[in-house]
Amino acid sequence: MRDTSEPLLRIEGLRTVFRTHGGEITAVDGVDLSVPRGRTLGIVGESGCGKSVLSLSVMRLVAHPGRIAAGRVLLDGRDLLQVSSAEMRDVRGSQVAMIFQEPMTSLNPVHTVGFQITEAMRAHDTRASAAELRERAIEALNRVRIPAPDRRFDEYPHQLSGGMRQRVMIAMALSCKPKLLIADEPTTALDVTVQAQILDLLRDLQAETGMSIILITHDLGVVAEMADEVAVMYAGRVVERAEAGAIFGDPMHPYTLGLLGSVPRLDEERETLLAIEGSVPPPFALPKGCRFHPRCPFAAPECRSEQPPLREIVPGHSAACLRAPVEAFVA
Repeated sequence: MRDTSEPLLRIEGLRTVFRTHGGEITAVDGVDLSVPRGRTLGIVGESGCGKSVLSLSVMRLVAHPGRIAAGRVLLDGRDLLQVSSAEMRDVRGSQVAMIFQEPMTSLNPVHTVGFQITEAMRAHDTRASAAELRERAIEALNRVRIPAPDRRFDEYPHQLSGGMRQRVMIAMALSCKPKLLIADEPTTALDVTVQAQILDLLRDLQAETGMSIILITHDLGVVAEMADEVAVMYAGRVVERAEAGAIFGDPMHPYTLGLLGSVPRLDEERETLLAIEGSVPPPFALPKGCRFHPRCPFAAPECRSEQPPLREIVPGHSAACLRAPVEAFVA
């Protein structure tokens, strides 16, 4: 009998590289993460930090010239990096599903949304009739609160609003009742009202189905609202990991502190927001030592030469900083 106390997904030492004319570059570098059953892991960081490549690696959708060079991705103890391509196609959709960043480019413009949802269902249930698949697809559209789902079934993506297209993507992802949903920037380009509706929908569907969620975003507000646990990524690595309350209430890495300081708050009066100087270094020009040290206001000489490991500072709260916790050098 399966041990339900074990995480649904465990990522161990995952490393994803891309071959270029100048040699191999590392986009995801030794990431260790776990996702408990029925809970939400938020992965946050600036653009270019490796969040999306991490999610594609879990799905084994990294395109050439990229490849997964090392690590394990264990779903219920089964290493997805070791199964055959045919087995992995069965896993996608039925056990792990993904919502991609931009629904207008993810949906095929020449097929109706109903056709695309039933296509995903047909891949995992070849015995179902067309009428059965249509009924199940309309039920899926109704579940994600699309009005008049029987009419929307026959419409094309361009006939729907951005929020409706995102709901279609969620319906498609959940059509085969996966154990794990990966949502990559699910609210990008949506206005705040539609964003709130999509997040409420994901939360309700999680409570209804018991699925786990990996929520990938650069929006700390979304993370605060949705995530049970948070992993902060920088330059291909996890630099801080903890329960959401600990990340927001007691950050232990200077990068996390900078991210939080750049967000306006209603309970504080500030004339200016904090800013993290510079930008995420490209993977072909990573600095020696701590990868954040060129942008870190608290960097010490040892930060320029020593690469900090992700270590547990207090129980359940890890940070990759030689000088962590932050209180030690903020005061």
